[in-house]
Amino acid sequence: MRAQIESGKLKEGDQLPTEPQLEATFGVSRTVVREAIADLRSAGYVRPIQGKGVFVSNPSAQKAFSLTPVEIKSIPETLELLEFRMAAEGEAAAIAAYRRTAEQEAAIRAANRKMAQMIEDGAPTVEADYEFHMAIAAATNNRFYVDVLRHFGPRSIPRGQFPTLPEAHDRAYLDKVHAEHIEILEAIADQEPERARQAMRAHLLASQRRYRMLAEQQ
Repeated sequence: MRAQIESGKLKEGDQLPTEPQLEATFGVSRTVVREAIADLRSAGYVRPIQGKGVFVSNPSAQKAFSLTPVEIKSIPETLELLEFRMAAEGEAAAIAAYRRTAEQEAAIRAANRKMAQMIEDGAPTVEADYEFHMAIAAATNNRFYVDVLRHFGPRSIPRGQFPTLPEAHDRAYLDKVHAEHIEILEAIADQEPERARQAMRAHLLASQRRYRMLAEQQ
């Protein structure tokens, strides 16, 4: 779809096919389709219109913002950190799913509610996001997961390193991140390790794809 937009086959104002149509055309799941659209939206290629669908934006709009030199320099490290986090936190979520206590589950829920409130208030969400991931690490009852995440601190949340990015303050994007957190939380609450592992990996992989696309634009 990105190639079609860049080549002009899909023009500004054109409506994208529906999710079921895209699933059939590309032979992929709905999750993959939604992630692809989220990536295109983050890059400025498309925009959703409530109740109507998703439409192609002006291709030049993707360059409507400029990263600072410090942000550009941060991209490779961000991608490496996300790769590491997928391995470490994917397993942490799985372990938390079968080891967490009722109190630890409550702490994860509290961090999740805090982030939801920050989004609703239009307040910065990086700290609340970090607290959610830290609560999961604590629920493994393995101090090394906590130590590793504490070592990186809030900078492990990528958007905190890229304040210039529109999505860092975009309500729709933050709602999507929160929805991904809910998937992880529910899997841990239901004590389903593999589901928790895959939900965490999907969450971090979505972020990794967004920053890879960002790297290609620089």
